[in-house]
Amino acid sequence: MGVTVDVHQVYKYPFEQVVASYLRKYPNPMDKNVISVKIVEEKRDVSTGIIYRKRIAICQNVIPEMLRKVSILKVPSIQLEEESWLNPQERNMAMRSHCLTWTQYASMKEESVFRESTENPNCMVCQVVPCPHPGFEPANLRLPRSRMCELNTAPPGQPLPLAF
Repeated sequence: MGVTVDVHQVYKYPFEQVVASYLRKYPNPMDKNVISVKIVEEKRDVSTGIIYRKRIAICQNVIPEMLRKVSILKVPSIQLEEESWLNPQERNMAMRSHCLTWTQYASMKEESVFRESTENPNCMVCQVVPCPHPGFEPANLRLPRSRMCELNTAPPGQPLPLAF
């Protein structure tokens, strides 16, 4: 049995700001469930410029205490693995994450694609792709055009540097 969700989100901010925010969002004092995030692998493909990152997040176990009576659920923390492929030249980023804890019993996966809106370059479109998604090729994304971003509401000022 599986559950899939297909979500589209428009961020009315420039590419650099959205991607930098996503890559630096955890840990933060607003979400105390994410204890730590560690980059375990990072490399740049010299021919394409694509930056690959693999991170491991340690999160507090938020399963209700009633369910933790089952011994396999009684763990203090959960590990998540996140991989990302950032293509600064084509201005898109793909992310794939999955749970490393309890993999012998269940799986949780998420695939997200961030790309610049074709209608407004000051907006970013994020699509959470249904999983499992056979043939997911993060480095070669060609997404359909979206009509979700209609207004330029990005704040005025200088673009953020590509500090990914």
